Amino acid sequence: MLQVLAGGVVLFPGLFFVLRRILPSVFKQWTDADVVLVSERLVSSIHAVLATTAGVIVVSSCQGNVINDRHWLATYFVIWYGVPYMTYDIYAMYLSHYYRFQVKGHEEYKQHSLKTVNSFVRRECLLVLHHIALLTILLPVTLFFRKDQGDFFIGCLFLTELSTPFVSLGKILIQLSLQDCWLHKANGFMVLLTFFMCRIALFPYMYWVYGRHYGIPMYNVPFHLPLSTNLGNSCILAPQIYWFVLLCRKGYRLYQRSRCRQDTSPTSAVTDNAKGE
Repeated sequence: MLQVLAGGVVLFPGLFFVLRRILPSVFKQWTDADVVLVSERLVSSIHAVLATTAGVIVVSSCQGNVINDRHWLATYFVIWYGVPYMTYDIYAMYLSHYYRFQVKGHEEYKQHSLKTVNSFVRRECLLVLHHIALLTILLPVTLFFRKDQGDFFIGCLFLTELSTPFVSLGKILIQLSLQDCWLHKANGFMVLLTFFMCRIALFPYMYWVYGRHYGIPMYNVPFHLPLSTNLGNSCILAPQIYWFVLLCRKGYRLYQRSRCRQDTSPTSAVTDNAKGE
């Protein structure tokens, strides 16, 4: 067990370190901010694939009795890969923030300091809180407070990572100046679909499954659960809704920008002239 935990501790920082060494030799025009951002996103995608795979295995193995069926991955994946990744990712996000503002020429970003750390925490407060909550709430609940029950629902929470590779791909395509290609548009649709299904609709689905198990209607499930469970779910769901709204707004802005470019393109001008004649 300790060997696997050590593997998780080494895996994500190790991949991040290797990518930071390889990418500048391939994309020589990239700044440090570009390299760190893409490296962080690629490692996030690898973790997301691992988490989603673990989630599919756990959920499919615990269909018979969603309360009492067990699968060892529900607990050990959190220990082996969840905790090491969340801890590493806070550091990787800070580095991405640091180099992004350094490239923009901010004086205080000439070297690491408490000021740069405070700036990162203030600007990325919600993401940092999200990571800390997973480490301080989800981990203890998974290991100590659920009385060997609910592996199915832990597996469902792993599935929330399904949208991460698509979010990461979108940022990488923008980094490669491919935001106008069909792949970026198709990926944007997948971001919205997977984010909504796996980070928002998933929570009503879990309540419905719980209600079906006990033979109670879904609207009564919150009153059947402990207050701490409802509060925990609300704390996880609330930022997901906020981020989904931001994604929808961003998608709408990109759509409007694309429409404006099409309307002002030479082809459109020729077509308009032809119609006028």
